[in-house]
Amino acid sequence: MGSHNETSSMMNPLEPEEFRRQAHLVVDFLADYYSNIEKYPVCSQVEPGYLTKSMPKSAPLKPEPIETILQDVQKHIIPGITHWQSPGFFGYFQTNGSTGNFLGEMLLTGFNTAGFNWLASPAATELEMIVTEWILELLQLPKSFSFSSNGGGVIHGSTCESFVCTLIAAREKKLKQLGADQRGDLCKLVVYCSDQTHFSLQKACQVVGISPDNVRSIQTKKSVNFQLSPDALLTAIESDVRAGLIPLYLCLTLGTTPTTAVDPLLTLSEIAQRYHIWTHVDAAYAGSACICPEFRHFLDGVEGATSFSFNPHKWFLTTLDCCCLWVKDQTDLTNALSNDPELLKNKASDSKQVVDYKNWQIALSRRFRAMKLWMVLRSYGVTGLQQVIRKHVKLAQHLEAQLSADGNFEVVVPRNFATVCFRVSPLALTSVPNGSTNDDLANHLTRTLLESLNKTGLVYMTHAVIEGIYVIRVAIGATLTDEKHVNMLWDMVQEHASGLLAKYADIK
Repeated sequence: MGSHNETSSMMNPLEPEEFRRQAHLVVDFLADYYSNIEKYPVCSQVEPGYLTKSMPKSAPLKPEPIETILQDVQKHIIPGITHWQSPGFFGYFQTNGSTGNFLGEMLLTGFNTAGFNWLASPAATELEMIVTEWILELLQLPKSFSFSSNGGGVIHGSTCESFVCTLIAAREKKLKQLGADQRGDLCKLVVYCSDQTHFSLQKACQVVGISPDNVRSIQTKKSVNFQLSPDALLTAIESDVRAGLIPLYLCLTLGTTPTTAVDPLLTLSEIAQRYHIWTHVDAAYAGSACICPEFRHFLDGVEGATSFSFNPHKWFLTTLDCCCLWVKDQTDLTNALSNDPELLKNKASDSKQVVDYKNWQIALSRRFRAMKLWMVLRSYGVTGLQQVIRKHVKLAQHLEAQLSADGNFEVVVPRNFATVCFRVSPLALTSVPNGSTNDDLANHLTRTLLESLNKTGLVYMTHAVIEGIYVIRVAIGATLTDEKHVNMLWDMVQEHASGLLAKYADIK
């Protein structure tokens, strides 16, 4: 049995002054990291298994000082990081950050609340309600999505989580309408989307029991900028109804991942309403832009949606994880996701005068995500957020203009926001190998160009394949990206393409 002296000499893992000292060291470490971020290759250059070879086989038996730990972070961890905050990061969609967000993360981690119901942390619940109402107003979403009606907003971790929750809500609502003995109808439920919809919807459907055979991924066309066609949707729905299937859920996208296409919300949601289909609008990427009046028209028709989500952790100076979801009828979520164990019963919940967010999500516990979003909104204001978005859009406009003016390249789809999709132009190729077409060669050269640019470590981009066309996606949106970085990228594109095209084209 331990003695009193042994107990009194035990370390305190949360001693305030030592926390202060170590936290200052970590903040200094991160500040230096951002000061030097352009010195690192944007995409990590390590080989698989590199970290296993350099780390001890067992956890340390004794405590180690923070100074030693940070040395190992610098030596072993940073080489294995792909630097998403680098100004040369143009891949995927950005997950940009800010000082206000980082400080908000410090606060929410420091408070470390579970926040599953109102009583567990009233401030966490009420601040989440407040910030979702603030953003609802910024986006000019219909009042039917507000707590002042029967709607409301919640902060999830990801779009996939919001897909799962809204699919469950739609499923349970539909099955209840069909009757309590109609569980066998689960295999008849059908989900509709376009072939440009984010692939996480497919995963969400699997999670909630929708057969992959019942997910209609409707083909889109370059001729209409890869929007979901109302005629194609209607044809698919009518075919399913004739076959005895049950239309359940339609996912529309504002800013698809491959090309940032925008589905025509009004027309498509009107079709869905005719068949009593739950309509979800996924604005994960482009929702942020709609706080700028010049982009708000992309949301026209959102009043026909049943639910709407966007990710502040993409383009709203807020880091992972943060996805805002609004529903028109909060009871759709709570009827499907609620439980009421004795352990959690309390007077506030019983009064029905508070929101218990555990009933709006899959998990019980939840992070105080509203704190960082509140910090961002207060630290930069609406005008500051608009300024960041407009800067990135202006940089993308400039790059699009440069590419369009150069005959060696083709901008494959019109730019909607701050992502540019381009390829080596087939029209620039005057010498094509036998057995190949201009498009085949253009695909090969574009793929080779992307690999060549990424190998430099100065930039990182990703690709998409649309209607058989291989395109390079340039997603501009990292917080630190400025005009000089986009100009550098353009210079690199011209230089690397020049060498590739020398054999096949008359260089323009």
